[in-house]
Amino acid sequence: MLYDLHCHSTASDGKLSPQDLCARAIANGVTHLAITDHDTLAGWQSFSQLPADISLISGIEYSCVWSGMTIHIVGLGFDPSHAVMQSGLAIQADARDKRSLIIAERLEKLGFKGAFAAAREYAGVNQIGRPHFARFLLEKNHVNSINQAFDRYLGAGKPGDVKALWPELEMAVHWITESGGIAVLAHPARYKMTNMKLRRLIMAFKAAGGSAMEVVSGSQSRHVTSHMAQLCDDYDLLASQGSDFHGPGSPWQELGRFDELPKRCRPVWEQLPMLELGA
Repeated sequence: MLYDLHCHSTASDGKLSPQDLCARAIANGVTHLAITDHDTLAGWQSFSQLPADISLISGIEYSCVWSGMTIHIVGLGFDPSHAVMQSGLAIQADARDKRSLIIAERLEKLGFKGAFAAAREYAGVNQIGRPHFARFLLEKNHVNSINQAFDRYLGAGKPGDVKALWPELEMAVHWITESGGIAVLAHPARYKMTNMKLRRLIMAFKAAGGSAMEVVSGSQSRHVTSHMAQLCDDYDLLASQGSDFHGPGSPWQELGRFDELPKRCRPVWEQLPMLELGA
C-alpha cells in the first residue's frame, strides 16, 4: 500500500481538479490519498462518484499562527460533517476572504490596480489564494515569474504576507481532533526556525492535542528525514508522509514519489479512524 497524505487540488492552490488529481495518484501507484486543500473541503465534496481504484481519506490543511509564525496543520480521518469541523471551515473561509481583500489593498497601494478582481476571476468558484495574485502580477508584466511575485510581493515578510487573521495553533488542532481526526504538524523541516524553536513548536502542538508530524514531505535529504524521525521518537508522535503535490512540473513534489518512512517510525495510518471513502 502507498499512502500520500498531503496534496492539493484546484479547490485551493493546486493545478489539477480533484478528479484529475486522483487519476494521477492512481497512475503513480498511490492506494490511499488524502486531498488536503488549504482551509477547505471543496475538493473532497466535489466527487459525484468516488474513484474505484483508490481510497480517499478525509483531509485538510489548516493555516494557523504560533509564536508569530504561520504554521500549517494537516487533519486526517475526521468526520467532514461534524459541527466543529464545519465551524472551523466557516471561520477560515471568512479569514481568507478578509485576507484576500487586505492583500489586494496592499498591492493597490504599490500601484498594481485591479488585483482583487483579477484574483477573483482566476479563482472562479474556489477560494482566492496568493497564487492567484501571483498570476495577476505575472500576466500584467509586473514580475517575470511566479517565483519573483512571491520573492518581491507575496512571500514571507512581504506586503502579501497577511497572517494576523489566522487562528492560534490550539484552535486549528481542536477543530480536527474534536471532529474525530488526527492532527499532523505539516512539513516541520520547512519552517525557518532553530532546532530549539522547532522543539518548542512540537511541544506546543502536542500539548494542544496533536499526535503526528510529517517525517517525509516531498523530496528531502536523508539527513532531514532522519532528524524528523528522531523528533517523532523524542516526542512520541506518529509519523506521516506526503508529496505536498501542487501540480505537474515539480518532480520533487510528484504524487507518491517520496522516500519511505524510516522503519522505526509508527505510521499514522495505523491509527487513522476508518473514515475512508472508495475502495
